[in-house]
Amino acid sequence: MTDALMPPAHPFDDDKLKEECGIFGVIGAQDASSFVALGLHALQHRGQEAGGIVTHDPEQGFNSVRRFGYVRDNFTSSDVMDMLPGPLAIGHVRYSTAGSKGATAIRDVQPFFGEFAMGGAAIAHNGNITNADSLRRELIERGSIFQSSSDSECIIHLMARSLQRNIPERMEDALRRVEGAFSVVAMTRTKLLGVRDPLGVRPLVLGKVGENGWALSSETCALDIIGAEFVREIEPGEMVVITSDGKIDSLRPFRQAKSRFCIFEHVYFSRPDSILGGRSVYETRENIGRELAKESPVDADLVCPVPDSGTPAAIGFSLESGIPFAMGIIRNQYMGRTFIEPTEHIRNMGVRLKLNVNRALIRGKRVILVDDSVVRGTTSRKIKEMILDAGAKEVHFRIASPPTAWPCFYGVDTPQREKLLAATMSEEEMREHLNVDSLKFISLDGLYRAVGEAKGRNKASPQYCDACFSGEYPVEPADMIQKGFQLKAAE
Repeated sequence: MTDALMPPAHPFDDDKLKEECGIFGVIGAQDASSFVALGLHALQHRGQEAGGIVTHDPEQGFNSVRRFGYVRDNFTSSDVMDMLPGPLAIGHVRYSTAGSKGATAIRDVQPFFGEFAMGGAAIAHNGNITNADSLRRELIERGSIFQSSSDSECIIHLMARSLQRNIPERMEDALRRVEGAFSVVAMTRTKLLGVRDPLGVRPLVLGKVGENGWALSSETCALDIIGAEFVREIEPGEMVVITSDGKIDSLRPFRQAKSRFCIFEHVYFSRPDSILGGRSVYETRENIGRELAKESPVDADLVCPVPDSGTPAAIGFSLESGIPFAMGIIRNQYMGRTFIEPTEHIRNMGVRLKLNVNRALIRGKRVILVDDSVVRGTTSRKIKEMILDAGAKEVHFRIASPPTAWPCFYGVDTPQREKLLAATMSEEEMREHLNVDSLKFISLDGLYRAVGEAKGRNKASPQYCDACFSGEYPVEPADMIQKGFQLKAAE
């Protein structure tokens, strides 16, 4: 394994929910690692902390490189890519949701590799195992030695202890013990595997590469970058096993359950050029803006997005309301993690390093700011101050998601509940806290309508996982409950 130094932290907290992880795998393609590197580059928005690639070559066996930082900085040089030969590869980009961070945590970077009696296997996991603590205690008591603090390593140890005959069967056996959310891409010497949990909380799609190759990816946008044809989504509770000759077996190792895909993928996490559930993410976000304009109209002069994630919803709001759309805030596209040493003076500059107000456009105007979410509210206050400093007459916030009042335990790095603004304040109290002229969130029913559910949310049997808004968890977070987390009281 190859280590690299962790880049300096970003000089300010951008107050967004952090993306989970991105996974990608290819079989049947010459120099598969190059395809995986390109796929991970397209999935970089899902995790910027670290990345890794594992390959298998018939002559050289398994090889692995794990690095902190961006894909473009670590997996583009011939020196690195020459270390990753073979027609079979998987990769992972990471933002940690379970496991430690820092310069000593290269051991937590995926994919993880294990050597079994029937050969080696590597896995990359997107999501979060909600019973990982109890599994880890059990495995350690039975003699397992963990190399990382990541919940994902439990899968490898469960596979090692399984009595099944081959690696795909051992993976089935292991994942039946796992609770929470998982999309997994794995590989043996000759096979590429993809699995989604029974609820299908996290995404995973299948693509065709050339004549004989196949790819598995967190999102369709990563298939586009390698010229792969999107075939279909891996279904909730499905496991696919792809052999080197291009044959695909579809298995159903779990008890059937009603799908509960993460609705926040539509709001924020997925790239707008991806397809989810047969729907364009961009068009869905535009629909969210239209619903928001219907629910919470306001008399104003300009609709301005908080770039970049608020842009499609702002366009939808503008189209529905008839209020002109304008880029009142400009993002500095070259603001990177390693831009400058984050001194106290630089930290105090806050979002101005990343965003700048188009003063000539804003001055004297009543401005509607459209953003995807409000988490702690710190960045929203700074942006509001920047807009007022530029001479805006009024500032109205419109948020393209319901209030985020509950933490996510399925692969999203969410602050503790008491640090979520919506957990302790009403909408009006949040408006006063942000000191804006008005603040409105889309309703949960409005969000469901925007993603194609004409009747809104089915309260008796919700169509998506919306726990961060509703507090209704489709899988009880067992480890967190043991630590004292209080579930929402039944209504």
